[in-house]
Amino acid sequence: MADIYASYPSLRGRSVLITGGATGIGAAFVGHFARQGAKVAFLDVDDAGANSLLGTLQDVAHPPLFLRCDLTDLDALHAAIAAARGHLGLIAVLINNAANDVRHALADVDAAAFERNVAVNLRHQVFATRAVIPDMQQLGGGSVICLGSTGWMKKNAGYPLYAMAKAAVHGFVNGMARELGHQHIRINTLVPGWVITEKQRALWLDAEGEAEIARVQCLPGYLMAEDLARMALFLAADDSRMCTGQDFIVDGGWV
Repeated sequence: MADIYASYPSLRGRSVLITGGATGIGAAFVGHFARQGAKVAFLDVDDAGANSLLGTLQDVAHPPLFLRCDLTDLDALHAAIAAARGHLGLIAVLINNAANDVRHALADVDAAAFERNVAVNLRHQVFATRAVIPDMQQLGGGSVICLGSTGWMKKNAGYPLYAMAKAAVHGFVNGMARELGHQHIRINTLVPGWVITEKQRALWLDAEGEAEIARVQCLPGYLMAEDLARMALFLAADDSRMCTGQDFIVDGGWV
């Protein structure tokens, strides 16, 4: 089945760094890039998930590198990026994927919870991007892919700080596109709808959720992590050389 989808020769041997790559959407990114022949490193705190993923990718040309890293610790983030660079070479593609859409009410949010949400969903995207820009400058170009969300676009209830942080990701991408573009570095937002991962199945995909998908999505069926990964491949490859500062929405017509 995988053979019916696009192959990107420009990704072979290209160094790709992915945050939050052990499970869910991130794991799909890791697997798809590795099977395109890219050299992949991914950051996560889920040792079991990472090791399980690595076990499925032993046959690829460049087995991925897992680096355990708490992305809310900026010193640890910078150290992990340096380790990835040491293993892969200069970073050509960064996918800022890690996030947590934990439900919360504004009445329950204190200053610590606010800072934690920004650290988990926004801050690491900014500082990881900052850290790899010199690599891409040396390479003569690169691609940064920041994960956004349709959650704030649809005015969904239940996670106001997550929505705030994801809206800010879009602002960051728009704010950097011209500056980076002059250096042949592309930066885009990859915007998922309701992606049915194992976490979503366990926590929120009930009969009401099924009905909402049927009612709201234009296309029938589940939106899967693989659908996001295929768009990420395009945005990382030379095929998208004139695409920057854009929202690439993959949501089955949710918005």
